[in-house]
Amino acid sequence: MKVKASLKSIRIAPRKVRLSADLIKGLDVRNALNQLDNTVKGSNADLKKLLESAIANGENNSGIDRNNMYVFDVTVGAGPSLKRWMPKAFGRAGRILKRTSKIEIVLEEREEGKNRKSKEQMEKEKKERQKEREKIEKERQKEREEQDGKEGVETTTEKVEDKREDITGRKENKTKNWTNRIFRRKSM
Repeated sequence: MKVKASLKSIRIAPRKVRLSADLIKGLDVRNALNQLDNTVKGSNADLKKLLESAIANGENNSGIDRNNMYVFDVTVGAGPSLKRWMPKAFGRAGRILKRTSKIEIVLEEREEGKNRKSKEQMEKEKKERQKEREKIEKERQKEREEQDGKEGVETTTEKVEDKREDITGRKENKTKNWTNRIFRRKSM
C-alpha cells in the first residue's frame, strides 16, 4: 500500500532540494531519516519533517508498520517563483527569480500486509488517544483554575509603590533605578 505526503511552496530552489531527495530514494524509512540527519543541506530539515509526516500518515491512516516502510519515490517540482529586481548599471534593472519547490514523498511497504493493523485495532488506539487528550485537558484546566485562584490573592497583597512629585511637578517612581540618583540629565 502506498502512502503520500506533500509539501508546497518551500523557499528553496528545486535544484538544491533534489540533491537531498535523491539520497533517500529507495532507502528504508529509518535509514532515510539517518541519512537526512547526517548530511548538511539546507533542505534536509524540511525533507525530514515531510518524511516523518508521511510515516505518521502510514501508521495512523493505513495501520502500516513503521519498520516495513521504505521510500518508494520522491518528486521535487518547481513551485511559484517570486520575482524581484536588482539595480544594474546605466539605470537598468536585472530580474531575480526566487524559486520555490513542491515536494511529494511516496512510501510503500516492503512486504505487503506484514504487521499491518486491522481497522478495529486502529479505532481502539484512536479512542485511547482521545481519552488521554481529554484527561490531559482536564488536568490543565484544573491547574489553570488553581493558578487563577492564587494570582487573585497575590495581586491584593502587592506593595503599592510610593509616587512623589518633583519640584517641576512630574511624578517620579521612588524605586525606579539607582542610576537616576547619580546621573542626572540636568544638574540640580
